[in-house]
Amino acid sequence: MPPLSSTKPCDGHADGFADDMVAALPALRRFARSLCRQGDIADDLVQETMMRAWSSRHTFQPGSNFRPWVFTILRNQFYSTARKRSRMISWDPEAAERILIQQPDQESDFHVQDIQSAVRKLPDSQREMLMLIAGAGMSYEEAAIAADCKIGTVKSRISRGRAAIRATLDGGQGLLLA
Repeated sequence: MPPLSSTKPCDGHADGFADDMVAALPALRRFARSLCRQGDIADDLVQETMMRAWSSRHTFQPGSNFRPWVFTILRNQFYSTARKRSRMISWDPEAAERILIQQPDQESDFHVQDIQSAVRKLPDSQREMLMLIAGAGMSYEEAAIAADCKIGTVKSRISRGRAAIRATLDGGQGLLLA
């Protein structure tokens, strides 16, 4: 008599789908962290993305490119959550205390912090493209699919983002055009 519950998927497609999900996790985490800038929120975003992808697996076309599909889910979830959060105002009294405390300056961290600061100053569209290409290792074509834009737009945003980071690191304010 077979067991009442089985961990085996009910069809062969779910097996490959689960493997694709597991393979995409590291890149999704990196992309989510670049968007959220906070590890715990990024982890929640990835978890929500995985749940949404699994529940929508019937809409995925086998043979099509999985990575842009799942990155699109993550991106859409991020912007939906951001819109909801923008309508809410919360005050953390301990936040002011943390902001006023100066951390010890470590010379080795200066360059990383400068780059992170320059990336944070970029408009969302440029930062998103840089993180899809450099952080997640996507091709321009995959990034265009994930961001639902044309490949020329991807290249333009990458170019402007790199130029703005370079200008910021060279002491200028950067070219922060959307």
